[in-house]
Amino acid sequence: MRLMHLTTVDMSLELLLAPILDEAVLRGHEVIGVSAPGPFVERVEARGVRHVALPSSTRRFDLLADLKTALEFWRVVRRERPDVLHTHNPKPGLYGRVLGRLAGVPVVVNTVHGLYASPDDRPVKRAVVYAAEFVGGHFSHAELVHNPEDLGLMRRLRLAPRRNLHLLGSGVAIERFANPDTGRSAALRAEWGIAPDEVLIGTVGRLVAEKGIPELLEAARGLPGARLVVVGGPDPDKPDALAPAVLAEAERRGVVLAGFRSDMADVYGALDVFVLASHREGFPLSGMEAAAAGLPIVTTDIRGCRQIVTDGLNGFLVPVSSVDALRRSLERLVGDRALRERLGAASADRAREEFDERAVVDRVFHCYEEVADRQGRIRRGTIRQGTIRRGTNRRGTNRPADRRD
Repeated sequence: MRLMHLTTVDMSLELLLAPILDEAVLRGHEVIGVSAPGPFVERVEARGVRHVALPSSTRRFDLLADLKTALEFWRVVRRERPDVLHTHNPKPGLYGRVLGRLAGVPVVVNTVHGLYASPDDRPVKRAVVYAAEFVGGHFSHAELVHNPEDLGLMRRLRLAPRRNLHLLGSGVAIERFANPDTGRSAALRAEWGIAPDEVLIGTVGRLVAEKGIPELLEAARGLPGARLVVVGGPDPDKPDALAPAVLAEAERRGVVLAGFRSDMADVYGALDVFVLASHREGFPLSGMEAAAAGLPIVTTDIRGCRQIVTDGLNGFLVPVSSVDALRRSLERLVGDRALRERLGAASADRAREEFDERAVVDRVFHCYEEVADRQGRIRRGTIRQGTIRRGTNRRGTNRPADRRD
């Protein structure tokens, strides 16, 4: 079977979809990743996935570039003729679902990683986002929704036929994050200049205002006995990208800007407290990873984050953009080791019970099978057994995937 995943950028293929891509390769499917070209392509292809580039694809809103990208994808989907097209992200989710159905793809599935508007957003933004989802949702055969709050909203607004809406949930590799290499984690603290008695607070995310990093930088300023590390790279395509001057000032105050890292299990192992001060999330992977690592978590009281943290049980929920509330929660955790340990243990328990990526991957392939059976256009058992309808991968046989370190 030929399975195609469509995203805006290559980073999403590697960092968001790796477990699903790996499973598809291991089942013997021919797997194609379609996105903008970029630095993650080599890692995606090392998993046994053939990458097809959309040169015009960009994360920023650019009508001309978006139209060119849609035309590029139309040519790709007509040439490759996938058995299953799985779309991700707002823009590919819209044009991918529509063009996939028009091209006659037997199974078209979309994942809602997080609606790009929430009930608190301006009416104009909500109208545009919900209209786009309504159009896309009526061209797909199934909608896999990460977050139960988004699922409820989509049902109420009828953004897709009810039978096509499914709760996917989200997950991570629990054992990987629960068992970091303590030696490497200690080495990271030393590399960053963290004293043994200092409490290390960390956040993970792109360097944009939407991730709440400006509020976190202010809340952590001068916090006694604590240091802050920010793990993540810049996102210059975004209009809210943090200015270099803001980052330089943070470094002068002792904040560690660690950049993008692939050794995330060791990073979480080096932390004492995890913070995610985002303004908008779908179902944040970093929050689930931190929970699996047994960390107490301070995060904003928004959808996605509420599914990871119960206030007072495994962390604290704070209002969006509230520097004061964020600082008060951090002060409580920095000053109370027993509290950190109690909340961290509760995080680990929740991760084991709710955030196992294996269950999520199984739901994805079950959805493919269910839609294929309903449509009657792919032979029963093809998806489960990994029969490839059109021969082997053009790059050769699919290789077992190497999971990222």
